[in-house]
Amino acid sequence: MTNAVIVDAIRIASGKGKPGGALSGTHPVELLAQVLRALIDRNDLDPALVDDVIGGCVQQVGEQSVNITRTALLSAGFPDSVPGNTIDRQCGSSQQSAHFAAQGVIAGAYDIVIACGVESMSRIPMGTAPAGQDPTGPGIAARYPEGLIHQGISAELIAAKWKLDRETLDTYSAESHRRAATASDSGFFGAEIVPIAVRNADGLITPHEVDETVRAATTADSLARLGPSFRTDTVAQRFPEAGWHITPGNSSPLTDGASAVLIMSEEMAAKLGLIPRARFHSFAVAGDDPMFMLTAPIPATHKVLAKSGLSIDDLDAYEVNEAFAPIPLMWAHEFAADPTKLNPRGGAIALGHALGSSGTRLLTTLVNHLEATGGRYGLQTMCEGAGMANATIIERL
Repeated sequence: MTNAVIVDAIRIASGKGKPGGALSGTHPVELLAQVLRALIDRNDLDPALVDDVIGGCVQQVGEQSVNITRTALLSAGFPDSVPGNTIDRQCGSSQQSAHFAAQGVIAGAYDIVIACGVESMSRIPMGTAPAGQDPTGPGIAARYPEGLIHQGISAELIAAKWKLDRETLDTYSAESHRRAATASDSGFFGAEIVPIAVRNADGLITPHEVDETVRAATTADSLARLGPSFRTDTVAQRFPEAGWHITPGNSSPLTDGASAVLIMSEEMAAKLGLIPRARFHSFAVAGDDPMFMLTAPIPATHKVLAKSGLSIDDLDAYEVNEAFAPIPLMWAHEFAADPTKLNPRGGAIALGHALGSSGTRLLTTLVNHLEATGGRYGLQTMCEGAGMANATIIERL
């Protein structure tokens, strides 16, 4: 069987996903274009050799509409002959991009492919895509007559079901910031962050190369002062079991970001004189209850472990996206996972969750962590809107 290998994986530093954020003055096409250019330049690769570019983006509207991946690769100077496609599996969009890319290589459809993702939450706010319309239709209304709920309320229900109290959530969240700050201060992120040129609030072009969302001074005590984000009298009456523990401090912040992974066959890497850093070992995707919405990393992980023949103890690191603190804690409880291996460089609570970019961002950090520690196997999983999740196992080479 053909092996699909990762030759390189990069990202830009996060920006706060609001007006005035470090990346808010830069068009999302340019965020992705600069990452794609950097990926090609770092590997001295002729972009004409790329068979396809597969990108993830969730809010495909406005500046992120009309197949932003194709637009970005053209903006990056790729030849007209290179195609691009943009997909939406909600928060796991670019993780799914990496799945499609690697599976295409394994199937023999591609020799070289780039998986990537982008999201500008400062310029295209969350919730923009439906444009005020009902995106579900009458069938969903009939199946779920009480109505589906916001993912923040789903996180509250998960916290209640797994008996995760406020102190536990805030302590975990503060640790995410501590780990991310330590990784940044030690220079770890220097291997994965590519500096890009951005336009600041004064209209000047400046370099951006440090994550804007990491708050090194965060403590559980400081987070304890924040109020709940999603409680209203109406939802409190509907869900009396909820403890209303989810706050801005134990949730991932709105974020701008872009990331990209260079994937090819092992044979093509050897032909080009490029050294593979990791190979794709196993893939899975799963669905779960859309009311709880964020629990699907559990069945997805069971599936990918079964396919891989590995156990949780065989894994050297796990990247479980921190959309909300209950998600990785729920996951760790279900698998009796080693907490020191869980998001060891911090997670989305600190590094941000730029929706369409997060899948390849997590993959980038996972590859670099395995290299830095000498680990062999790493798992990545991501909760996704409407009750889905992807899971990926990679093997460092």
